[in-house]
Amino acid sequence: MNLQDLRYLVAVAEHRHFGRAAAACNISQPTLSSQVRKLEGELGVTLLERTNKRVELTAVGSRILAHAQRALREAALMEEVARAARDPLDGPLKLGVIPTLAPYLMPLILRPLRAAYPALSIELWEDQTRVLIDGLRNHRLDAALLATATDSPEITELALFDEPLLAALPPTHRLASQSIVSEDALSDELLVLADGHCLAVQALHACGAKHGVRTGLRGSMQAATLETLVNLVAAGYGATLIPALAADSLGRLGITLRPLAGRSTRTIRLASRPGFPRPQALRALEKVIREAIRTALVTV
Repeated sequence: MNLQDLRYLVAVAEHRHFGRAAAACNISQPTLSSQVRKLEGELGVTLLERTNKRVELTAVGSRILAHAQRALREAALMEEVARAARDPLDGPLKLGVIPTLAPYLMPLILRPLRAAYPALSIELWEDQTRVLIDGLRNHRLDAALLATATDSPEITELALFDEPLLAALPPTHRLASQSIVSEDALSDELLVLADGHCLAVQALHACGAKHGVRTGLRGSMQAATLETLVNLVAAGYGATLIPALAADSLGRLGITLRPLAGRSTRTIRLASRPGFPRPQALRALEKVIREAIRTALVTV
């Protein structure tokens, strides 16, 4: 038994298909199948139930899978500890970022980060908050940039900056001529992102709208990206709130942007595990972000 065989078992369990698991592992399907059977022979039990269409774990397979995942996490942690001892600023940093932040913050920090710390590389994973928190817990991620508190004792959080929210309006909107817009004035026509995006909850809360209530035409629309949402605004279907870092990019889509009277913001946090062995890498990331934001938000 070796770690690679355990990786193959985990891959099959994740994909429930030998072909897809083999592709994910960059090996041939016969090789993967042979190695899993070898592992079953060494353990003396059947780990998988195989059919023509799908692969399922047996009862004992599910129990052994949990141990395999734990062993792989511990092995990865050993590698991290050794790398940190050699040079904590050398090697990849697996970073998760929420979709409403990644396209607007990452262009500001990737080049300065490489210039200041050339041996530190960012492996980016963009996804919703729930998935990123799960990635931290399961050691698939080293850190994550989030806009909501995790309220999880096994995750540490560092507040990096408060990002203002802006009103995004059609140019012909009744409020477009105002220099500042009240959040309450938008509550009846607010367009928000689909469920799962923290910005949707923040926008509803800022405008005093009841969470989960979406009426009329606006309630039938489910935008998965900020760009789609803003295009709906530009077409006159309603108004929304966008984060300030997105103003330069999304403001070109034919909308009017206005500051909010209540100065609504969202707090961007750097989340990680308390035992992450390369805190110097996190501090380097923090430093670059703070320097980039100091300039970027002044211009908003």
